[in-house]
Parts: sequence; C-alpha cells; structure tokens
Amino acid sequence: MSSKKIDTRTRILEATWHLMEQRRGQGVSMGDIAKAAGISRQALYLHFDSRTELMIATVNYVDEVKGLNERLEQFQEATSGVDLLDICVDVWGNHIPEIYGLAKALLNTRDTDEATAAAWNSCMGCLHDVCQNIIEALDEEKILAAKWSRSEATEMLYTMISIHNWEQLTLESGWTTAQYISRMKVLLRSTLVDESKVS
Repeated sequence: MSSKKIDTRTRILEATWHLMEQRRGQGVSMGDIAKAAGISRQALYLHFDSRTELMIATVNYVDEVKGLNERLEQFQEATSGVDLLDICVDVWGNHIPEIYGLAKALLNTRDTDEATAAAWNSCMGCLHDVCQNIIEALDEEKILAAKWSRSEATEMLYTMISIHNWEQLTLESGWTTAQYISRMKVLLRSTLVDESKVS
C-alpha cells in the first residue's frame, strides 16, 4: 500500500470523524465526507465500499487515535475477576470522554441510520463481551453475588457503565472523571461481588 493511499484513507477517516461530531451525526453523506477529505466521491468508494464500512472504520480509527489498544493491555495484568472489574471501569471511564463526540453522534442517529447503527453495535458489542468475560470470571471464582445469574449480571454491568449513565453522572451531575471511576468501582463491587468471599 502506498503512502499516498494511507494518507488519503486517514484524511477520509478524519473528515468523517469531524463531520459526525460537528453535525451530531445528522446528514453526513458520502458526498459531504468526500468534499471534506478533498477527494471525489468515486475516490472515496475506492477506499470504502459502503457508508457502513466507513462508519465502522471511523469508530475503530478514533479508538486507535485515543489509545484504546494501549489501555486494554491493562487487562493482561489482572489476577482476579475483581481486578478485571476495576480495570474495566478505569479503561472505559477514561475512554468515554475522549470518544464522546462521536459516540453521541452515533447515539443520535442509530435509530434511523443503518450505517451508524452498525458502527454503534460493533463498538457496544465489544464492550458487552468484556462485561460477559468479567462476570464469568467472578462466577468461576465463586465470588459473584448469589442473587445474580451470569446473564443478569452481565446486563446489569453493561447497563451501569453505559454512556447514558456516564452522561447523567458527569455532564448532568458534575462528577469528574476521577469521581466517576472511583464511585463506579465501589458501586459495581457492592452490587455484583460477594465481598465476604474475596480473599
């Protein structure tokens, strides 16, 4: 792949990212993206076969630019399900503010836009998998609170760390990122973990 092609692809992803944030996801067409990237609409399709493919690639690109992969390496340091739970809150709690503009654009349009819905589902599917893995670890260690089944606990964890709840606690209630992370850790532990069995 030539450096020119890499540069063009990056320009497309940057243009998509910024247009999505500026317009809150509304009315961002392939033509608009091509114009913002300084290329023809036909050239855009040489890099991305569809708008759906482009939206998913944009989400992945933003995650890469914001260092998500490096943050995810923290999971390798976990020695228990409780560690996994705490690391999840650290990683996600620090990542949300950095990707919120794009995430909000996807949220605003996913009910009426197939491409943004696919991008949102791709991102949230990964988060749901992380939640499921954490709950499975807690259950295998016999420290998942007895009131929860694995599936119920997974959905509760996924819901509690949702962007909607982050919005309420930080943007509406004024919590700092540090407050959100520390208090969410306490809340999740008290809700999902049988502390009497934690060594």
